Amino acid sequence: EVARLGYSPNAAARSLITSRTSTVGVVLPDIWGEYFSEVIRGIDLSARQAGYHVLVSSSHSDAAETRDVLRAMHGRVDGVIVMSPHEPVRGLEGSLPTALPAVFLNSAPDGASRPCLSVDNRGGARAMAEHLLGCGHRRLAFVTGPASNFDAAERRKGFRDALRAAGVVAGSIVELAGDFSEESGEAAGEAIARLAPRPTAVFAANDSMAIGVLGALRRAGLDVPGDVAVAGFDDIPVARFAGPPLSTVRHDIRRLGERAFARLLSVLDGEPPSPAVREVFPFRLVLRESTGGE
Repeated sequence: EVARLGYSPNAAARSLITSRTSTVGVVLPDIWGEYFSEVIRGIDLSARQAGYHVLVSSSHSDAAETRDVLRAMHGRVDGVIVMSPHEPVRGLEGSLPTALPAVFLNSAPDGASRPCLSVDNRGGARAMAEHLLGCGHRRLAFVTGPASNFDAAERRKGFRDALRAAGVVAGSIVELAGDFSEESGEAAGEAIARLAPRPTAVFAANDSMAIGVLGALRRAGLDVPGDVAVAGFDDIPVARFAGPPLSTVRHDIRRLGERAFARLLSVLDGEPPSPAVREVFPFRLVLRESTGGE
């Protein structure tokens, strides 16, 4: 097209026309909120050091849209990092060329042929529930995440594992639906404040919902943790500044992004593809004032 227009670019200009910037694609369920910001930050810092640009897109937690985004990235990126907790890896791989390097985050790994990284959702939730039980709480509430979300489902299993092991009767447990947003946590907190008898502890499946619970309980005139203890999951940066500071299950969100890029880079640098391995990130409990500290 350049020649047809009558231009005679020199070698430097011709190089600019024909070259393509090294780029990795990142597909996330959303790009709003501290959790996703930390994931992007980990990927972006690592990518910059390796000389790559990052192209970020949101799937809006929709499986069909995730596949559309992946198809739109064909030929535009050198590799992709996909976080799709609402869709198993096996269902997404058909939207990717076999030769395109890909790493999956927080997706159900069953049948996957690509590397999958996730956090120990089930173990972390069980540990926090065990902590609340160890503090003497027997009337507990759990605020769930989206029904189709892999992370949410694993955290719910962990919560139930702990109750089952402790012999806690089902009638003393309340589960309220949430969608990982502060607004859904706020709605759950308002419902909890009206219950009689009221739960003495609330475990929300992520920190954003837990912060919403805190606000609702505070407006209802309830003391945290005196009347109701509250815990979350993820340890997003704002958790320690909540009122009161939030007890939570910590995993290194930024490190998750860094590690995902490192796995992708090893293939991009020409290393032989390693067998598909599910890599599970460890957790630790961070106990702050919302559950009475340590």
